[in-house]
Amino acid sequence: MFDIQWEYLFDAGLAIKSFPYVVQGLGLTLLISLVGMIIGLVMGLFLALGRMSKWKALRYPARLYISFMRGTPILVFLYILYFGLPVVGIEFSALTSALIGFSLNSAAYIAEIQRSALSSVEKGQWEASTALGMSYWTTMRQVVLPQATRIAIPPLSNVMLDLIKASSLAAVITVPELLHHAKIVGGREFDFMTMYILVALIYWAVCVCVSFIQDLLEKRYHYVH
Repeated sequence: MFDIQWEYLFDAGLAIKSFPYVVQGLGLTLLISLVGMIIGLVMGLFLALGRMSKWKALRYPARLYISFMRGTPILVFLYILYFGLPVVGIEFSALTSALIGFSLNSAAYIAEIQRSALSSVEKGQWEASTALGMSYWTTMRQVVLPQATRIAIPPLSNVMLDLIKASSLAAVITVPELLHHAKIVGGREFDFMTMYILVALIYWAVCVCVSFIQDLLEKRYHYVH
């Protein structure tokens, strides 16, 4: 019924030949994802604490930031950083724009995950720590965060997976990451489909590795706690 010409869909020979060049962009893909995740974790924790604060001066700015970042597409934010800010005299390289953009964006999502995880720790834990004379930060570091971490691992892993996949958007501001390399080969060989399938398989392999690490972390924290 369908006369599919598979050689036009995926050229295995071209994929194998182009793989070494395409995979060169994986380093920047991972860099953007890891930096975005690490900075997002730090910023997200403070945003979560601000969101939970009794002080309006902390709570409202945190809520506004989270709402803005979650309500705007990361691609638009990348355009603002790379193409928009030079209009007012602020210039970043393509890579720096991507690192800033993904870090600030991921922090908003991570903040809500951390807030939910922190809120799930029973108030009795706080009360018991206070009764023992522990300070707020000591209680947070030694009692609350370890328990909240176990709860937050699965959704945080999803954020990491989303960062890896979304990092492909950095190609639109000329960051030479994975997809950017694939597009170069596709344009040179007039075979974008093969390159897109190849890069999809590479993203999949990376995400499988991240999922494996997630499983290890879940088991570790399950046995610890």
